[in-house]
Amino acid sequence: MPKAKSSVASRRRRKKILKAAKGYWGGKSKLLKTAKESVERARLYSYRDRRVKKREFRKLWITRINAATRLHGMSYSQFMHLLHTRNIHLNRKILSDLAVSDPNAFANLVQNIQK
Repeated sequence: MPKAKSSVASRRRRKKILKAAKGYWGGKSKLLKTAKESVERARLYSYRDRRVKKREFRKLWITRINAATRLHGMSYSQFMHLLHTRNIHLNRKILSDLAVSDPNAFANLVQNIQK
């Protein structure tokens, strides 16, 4: 039985790691061991930060809504409570976009839910 050579598969594995490490500085892009460590760490950070990004954007939206509602003499929590009691279903992303891009429409919304 002939011997199965694994050189092609192992080279493919190494090339895949080095390709992922392209653009890294120094040995991190050229040496297999350090490249492997760097790529693994980068993948861990990217996995974690996809979740952190969602948190950061939610914080930004809440800050924008709070700033816009305080211009009309209301706090963020009062505004959100009134939205829920009036059964108006707008998410924070849409509300913050409305507050930034169209302040007049946001002012109308605030006035309508205060009545």
